[in-house]
Amino acid sequence: MMERVHVTAAEAACGIGLNVEECLEALRGRRGGVTPLADRVPGLHDFAGMSAGVLRERGLLKGRRYGAASNAAVRVAAGAVRRAGWTGPTLHEAWLFAASSRGNVGEILRSNAWRRPVRKFSASNTMHSEIAAAVSIELGIRGPWQMCSNGCSSGLDALGMAWMAVAAGLAPRALVVAVDLPLVADLLRDFRDTGLLSLNGVNDPFALGRQAATSGFLPGEAAVAVTLERETDRALCRIEHYAANSDASDALMIPEDGGGIADCVKAVVKVGDAGKVVALCPHATGTINHARVEPPALLRGVEGKAVPLIPLKPHTGHALGASGLLDVALLAACLGEKWIPAVLPGLTPPACGLPLNEAPLAVQSGDRVIKLASGMGGHNAAVSLAAV
Repeated sequence: MMERVHVTAAEAACGIGLNVEECLEALRGRRGGVTPLADRVPGLHDFAGMSAGVLRERGLLKGRRYGAASNAAVRVAAGAVRRAGWTGPTLHEAWLFAASSRGNVGEILRSNAWRRPVRKFSASNTMHSEIAAAVSIELGIRGPWQMCSNGCSSGLDALGMAWMAVAAGLAPRALVVAVDLPLVADLLRDFRDTGLLSLNGVNDPFALGRQAATSGFLPGEAAVAVTLERETDRALCRIEHYAANSDASDALMIPEDGGGIADCVKAVVKVGDAGKVVALCPHATGTINHARVEPPALLRGVEGKAVPLIPLKPHTGHALGASGLLDVALLAACLGEKWIPAVLPGLTPPACGLPLNEAPLAVQSGDRVIKLASGMGGHNAAVSLAAV
């Protein structure tokens, strides 16, 4: 029998804040963190006119032993564990699930010269799994750790795997960490060449069919961590269910019929009271394919109910594999205070009829938010979060 699992603490660093409190303040004020890149990140002269979500404190990324992504992961993980009050055996026995789409890409491409890397650690700095290992080593977590790299759904899949382990009684508790640092010149060129990067700077993921239409995503840096526990009196929210599937269609695009999105959303909606679903947090990257195909599939997933959408990437930028867990952490923190944020002002609702959440929404115990993520290659993941 599966036991109830709760998010008990969250920490995040992204374009709208360096901790959860700063992020919530930005969400309350309907302020975004996607701004012109200019010269804020070394080595990106070719992209100086592009907007992005940038970590304003670069010290989060620095350290001699680990890569930049690993350093950021350690710092947010320590923050989440501290908020959860884990110490001693409680911390040592935890299981760890880490996630990243691109890992320490700056070290792999040797573009993070500002880090003054140590040659002794060259091999470990270029491993995706260094992120999980660094968190385990620095926090003293002795339970098993896993590293998930499923493209843009990485963080949400890591959360789902952690939920299954805790709910099944295998893990006493779990720490879930996700990080991606996409502001690397070679990586941005790859996204541009593939046709996924925004060409016009529009930060409106469902705007189609007009001059200022969306043309691609705007990147964002992020590191995020959440703690999962069973029955507790200090929960932010409850994870009701996790589901995942694959389109088995294309390496880049969601099929025109929406692929597995609708079925993935239906799978988490049907576990619990469907009438309590009060909001949907879509993947909503800003690519033309997503803008056209995702909303109708979401509408089918909630069986035609006009559930308001809360796209959070306009606030933070697209943090690749960290984006799903980042959205969960922000939503969990809001649910813990019994509200759901409004979207940025001026965003365009999708043509399918799903509305945007234009004002902060008060929630009650049992109200549910569905979060979807879709990874390049046609993998979908969804979770249901419930207010407690």
